[in-house]
Amino acid sequence: MAHSPHGFSSTLSSPAPLAWSKDSWRSFPIKQSPIYPDQAQLESIEKELGSYPPLVFAGEARALQARLAQACKGEAFLLQGGDCAESFSQFNAVHIRDLFKVIIQMGAILTFGASCPIVKVGRIAGQFAKPRSSDVESNGSVELPSYRGDMINGMEFEPESREHDPRRLLQAYNQSAATLNLLRAFAQGGFADLAQVHKWNLNFVKDNAFGQKYEELASRITQALDFMKACGIDSSTLPTLRETEFYTSHEALVLQYEEQLCREDSLTGQWYDCSAHMLWIGERTRGLDEAHVEFLRGVHNPLGVKVGPTATKEEILGLCDKLNPHNIPGRLNLIVRMGADTIKRNFPALLESINGEGREILWSCDPMHGNTIKAANGYKTRDFNSVLDEVKSFFAIHRANGSYAGGVHLEMTGENVTECIGGSQAITEEGLACNYHTQCDPRLNATQAIELAFLIADMIKAQKI
Repeated sequence: MAHSPHGFSSTLSSPAPLAWSKDSWRSFPIKQSPIYPDQAQLESIEKELGSYPPLVFAGEARALQARLAQACKGEAFLLQGGDCAESFSQFNAVHIRDLFKVIIQMGAILTFGASCPIVKVGRIAGQFAKPRSSDVESNGSVELPSYRGDMINGMEFEPESREHDPRRLLQAYNQSAATLNLLRAFAQGGFADLAQVHKWNLNFVKDNAFGQKYEELASRITQALDFMKACGIDSSTLPTLRETEFYTSHEALVLQYEEQLCREDSLTGQWYDCSAHMLWIGERTRGLDEAHVEFLRGVHNPLGVKVGPTATKEEILGLCDKLNPHNIPGRLNLIVRMGADTIKRNFPALLESINGEGREILWSCDPMHGNTIKAANGYKTRDFNSVLDEVKSFFAIHRANGSYAGGVHLEMTGENVTECIGGSQAITEEGLACNYHTQCDPRLNATQAIELAFLIADMIKAQKI
């Protein structure tokens, strides 16, 4: 296989079709894949990783697919969000808790405001790798391989840090296992009890107008729970009030990692990628005859594919044929990421052409990646107004075509960061430097995420009329 001079493989001509196996992707051209200098070390680590327990279970992935099938029909809504890229150095329980808090807050806002079940999926417990537009980064006259996420190399601009190190695969697994352990405790151990709805609001959000609006909503939920308790129904007797379903997802970019966590389900004989409940393929790696599509076509998890502004009807139908040949509802989520202006021009005709084909597709909107800009002071950022504008257009275009806007996909955090401008906090370009900590791309902070949830709730409600 040919490789670029900076360590990333280039596209070759398509191989002959092969019967699927968990390693059949290795015979296909691949993009955005790490190149490890010590193959013997890589093989040893792959073998060790393959002996580790699965991180999630096939039954959980099937349960998520059933929920996503509801969202396909407009009977539920997918809320997917989390860090652009998880960090080894910033890993701690508070960070996980605060992201979980914000997602279940948003879920409560959407459920109560739109009278709609919300499927909560985190970009967490595996989101350690990022595709990059360039193989290299420069600092003055020094040029080094690009930072690709902590699963592959380090952020420090040093030759040793930027080398692709397979030992990082084990650290990613161990951190994912610890994260999942805590998430399951939060989701099922009483933290997500609706009776605690007031306690989910983060301290720095409370003084904001939308934080206060959330408190008002929480009071209405508490009143409803008090009424139910008087009727003999409360969280001690009804688990659905005490627990929440929470699923994990990440971009399945590093296939050396994903393959080792691919397991055959003892109940069905089907293969699942047990690194997460849902996996997605990025805009840069969705080639129909390339390795990432080849690998994921054989696993039975729910799958996502990022769809950018150049996507064609033929490409979309090809992805449906490869990834969902049996047209199963909830199996395939197309995540549209075009930008606030481009979605208005490109998406209506594309959606209209696909809607007539009878394909079972969950359409969701990623309003983050198409709206990345560079501020005058050099910070990479996103404008909250552009994010909101793309979501509004996504809903409007679906409504005009008689189909459903089924979800949103957000890069966000529970921290009080200043990475995206605008919103009710009126963060300016000058204010970006106050608390800018992302590993790669700018994220919505908790206040901006809650503000967006209230606005989306109104859109879901209007979609149901």
